[in-house]
Amino acid sequence: MRTTQIHKILNAEEFKQQILNWAQQFNDVVWLDSNNYLQKYSNYDAILAVDAFTSILTDCQNAFDKLKEYQSITNDWIFGYLTYDLKNDIEDLQSNNYDGLQFLDLYFFQPKKLFLFKGNTVEVQYLHDVDDEIETDLQAIRGSNNLSIKQSNNPIKIKLRIHKDEYFEKVNTILQHIHRGDIYEANFCQEFYAENTLINPLETYLKLNSISKPPFATFLKLNNKYLLSASPERYLKKEGSTIISQPIKGTAKRSENLEEDKKLKQDLFKDKKERSENIMIVDLVRNDLAKTAVSGSVKVQELCKIYSYKQVHQMISTVVSKVDESVHSVDVLRTTFPMGSMTGAPKISAMQIIEVLEETKRGLYSGAVGYFEPNGNFDFNVVIRGILYNETKQYVSYSVGGAITAKSDSLKEYEECLIKAKAMREVLEN
Repeated sequence: MRTTQIHKILNAEEFKQQILNWAQQFNDVVWLDSNNYLQKYSNYDAILAVDAFTSILTDCQNAFDKLKEYQSITNDWIFGYLTYDLKNDIEDLQSNNYDGLQFLDLYFFQPKKLFLFKGNTVEVQYLHDVDDEIETDLQAIRGSNNLSIKQSNNPIKIKLRIHKDEYFEKVNTILQHIHRGDIYEANFCQEFYAENTLINPLETYLKLNSISKPPFATFLKLNNKYLLSASPERYLKKEGSTIISQPIKGTAKRSENLEEDKKLKQDLFKDKKERSENIMIVDLVRNDLAKTAVSGSVKVQELCKIYSYKQVHQMISTVVSKVDESVHSVDVLRTTFPMGSMTGAPKISAMQIIEVLEETKRGLYSGAVGYFEPNGNFDFNVVIRGILYNETKQYVSYSVGGAITAKSDSLKEYEECLIKAKAMREVLEN
């Protein structure tokens, strides 16, 4: 089905830049980059998939069944996204908030052309229909040095969908729900946006990635819609019979002063409020994984471990399980989606409450981007720290959120949102 070749590359970072420039000619692009961040569960340094041979694009109605059928029939590499609003396919829920971006709920495509990066090699996999283009494409990639920048010089005016005082009121409403026992935790998000705005998507992605260097960076293009994400978080990975979930809950800023930075990291590790947030979501993830797991196989491999990135320290836990080979890969996603780190606990009650209080349809924000391999293995990130762009509507958006628990302070939650938004705002406002 695919022709595979292994090619040596002299300078991996230069080749990445060249191949991203070259990829802009296609309507369907998924670029995933680990930025060489050392992590236990990593198969590739980076992946590029371009040029759809087949695809599926649908709203939320029966979306997981449609994906299951498409993945089974295609039996090949497929790349794409799951929006947060697929919750409406799984549960009796709705998404009625304002949507300035208009991404359809689910999209996957089978790429004609696939590039898998590892060290100083790139594995090229082309469908047989186009394998005579490999050499021509590699020559074009190596010659693709000059990116044509069409950046608007007009300053970007970032607006808030929820203003500060209103944010405090909404957090207090969540706290009332918590004190009544309706929920333990809710991930409450707010949108920052700009209208009548032109950006250069690739240049914007490259700037964002250079600021953050995260392990789950994404450049996604679907015709006129883009995701430019510096995500630090893995949602779910399947490796043989092993399922790995790595929820993030707990954020602290970095400092250029080494002693202060070390203290910020230690303070995050000891922070009772942040640890309680993380542990609540770990319990939720354990329950979700148990729906498809072999009995007794759900284990917490790491609890509240601190990982450091260029912009922030993050508290991350790792939960693993084993699944029987009879369990379909899509069913593992269906029974764990949306990820607990972006909803709250109990999950359904939290999603109902945040739907009422949030002002924006989340769409691809707090959804997932990733891929299935032909053998059913998969790897998906969490779409956070990302800029979403509808080029036709000239609408730019980024959202940030935080976990509200009984110990939350409205002002501190607001300040944490601004820390998470910092890199995206810097990139857009230059």
